[in-house]
Amino acid sequence: QVQLVESGGGLVQAGGSLRLSCAASGFIFNINAMGWYRQAPGKQRELVARITSARSTTYADSVKGRFTISRDNAKNTVYLQMNSLKPEDTAAYYCSTKVDVMDYWGKGTLVTVSS
Repeated sequence: QVQLVESGGGLVQAGGSLRLSCAASGFIFNINAMGWYRQAPGKQRELVARITSARSTTYADSVKGRFTISRDNAKNTVYLQMNSLKPEDTAAYYCSTKVDVMDYWGKGTLVTVSS
């Protein structure tokens, strides 16, 4: 079955960096677009970044120039490099993909940015 497992979250000071990883299994990774989403307390889940099978990327305006999404098809892993972190980046970060008509989500990893 499809599994997405995020890692790499933690506590970091404002201005710092973190790299999130999402290990995928149970589907043909290299033909699927992958996305990173986040949900802050009391807010709706939002798209942070997305990468297609052709490695085309899109970003939320709030993270452009600070975050970079990438993928390693040999490792079935998608990454989110987060630089210049701000307190407003504090959220649970989720990896997601669509297989056939179903959306799949990981359990998330928590990122906390202190001011």
